[in-house]
Amino acid sequence: MAKYVEETKRFLKEVRVEMSKVTWPTWLELRGSTILVIIVSIFFAAYIGIFDIIITIIIGFFTGGKIR
Repeated sequence: MAKYVEETKRFLKEVRVEMSKVTWPTWLELRGSTILVIIVSIFFAAYIGIFDIIITIIIGFFTGGKIR
């Protein structure tokens, strides 16, 4: 049991050292990246939604009825 406690302590110390090496983004960079992710997500959601509607209409045309 003591072995696991010592390994955990060592691991947490190493994590602290590695986290101090991280270059964290500024608030402005973080905000810009977040806005970009939201915009790209909305774009792809709309793209997939429109593509889904078109495919549904095409399949409905060939099957002679509505799918929805």
